[in-house]
Amino acid sequence: MKTFVTSFFVGHMPPRLRGEAMEEFSEIKDPPKATVMLSAGHVQSGPPIEPLTRVMVYDAAEWEKFIDEWVSHCLKAKFPTVLQFSGANDRGIDIAGFADDEHLLGVWDNFQCKHYDHSIMPSEAWPEIGKMLWHSFNGHFVPPRAYYFVAPRGTGTTLTQYLANTPALKAALIEAWPKSVADKITSTETVLLEGKFAEYVDKFDFSIFKPLSTRGVIEQHRQSPYFIARFGGGLPPRPLPEGPPEVIHVDESGYVTQLLAAYADHKKEAVPDIAALKAWQPLADHFSRQRESFYHAESFRIFVRDKVEPGIFEGLQEEIYQGVVDTCGSAHFDGFARVKAVKRRV
Repeated sequence: MKTFVTSFFVGHMPPRLRGEAMEEFSEIKDPPKATVMLSAGHVQSGPPIEPLTRVMVYDAAEWEKFIDEWVSHCLKAKFPTVLQFSGANDRGIDIAGFADDEHLLGVWDNFQCKHYDHSIMPSEAWPEIGKMLWHSFNGHFVPPRAYYFVAPRGTGTTLTQYLANTPALKAALIEAWPKSVADKITSTETVLLEGKFAEYVDKFDFSIFKPLSTRGVIEQHRQSPYFIARFGGGLPPRPLPEGPPEVIHVDESGYVTQLLAAYADHKKEAVPDIAALKAWQPLADHFSRQRESFYHAESFRIFVRDKVEPGIFEGLQEEIYQGVVDTCGSAHFDGFARVKAVKRRV
């Protein structure tokens, strides 16, 4: 096809231009060969999509779900209280993280999480900053310690530069106030930048306004149990489980009690504690193996609990239970035989 196109166009050129035109064409090179083996997931679904790329194409509903996951795990780990404000009279507050019991009258941070199909522009930020200035001036709350702009595509270049230059941010806002802010703070009045309010704005600490990059939010979200379900990538390598301690821990006491009862049923005599197992070496060896199994299971439970959404591990437990409950409920020679039969089913 390329030869045909080249011949067609060159063939219709004046002879003196043909040599010059041919110099502008070059052969199309083959793509570089792969240097890694394809995984099954890659073959089935194509190359993985980066989390940042996914977030950029979220619609408003999916963006809100993503932010809810981030707030529920990441922000709630940083603040004693996190609340979301909604409604027409939110006074410029979206998600507030409170550092003390004084709430809006104490130390708090505001996270303005907006969904746009583009980076936030100054004209979109001015009314939000204006609301924060006006309502703090009127004593509805003390100014937040920090005010973060969060959006799928972040803040645009111009707004980012303003946020990094406090005097420039202040000057640009004041200049834009008559057209972009005055009529957008409340639905009932025009807020003019004059008098005591103008003095308040002039003294206000504009350094509280900051961008929070989407990549930064994603990295925080990565530590949550929602990350794998949302972005994939599989579980990270599982650390080696620690062996059981010499002294029975309270967390395993119930399991140990049940094992000793099974041994007692098998021997038809009391097995009051683990010291009594010295009389039966096979049972002592079995007990040691079961403690190893217990701590392996606990290690797996904690590993999975912190990496997947709530309920996933509990669902796995339920599946295991349903797989062994009939074996456990069947007739066995004694309790020890029941334990071994159940273990064979796992």
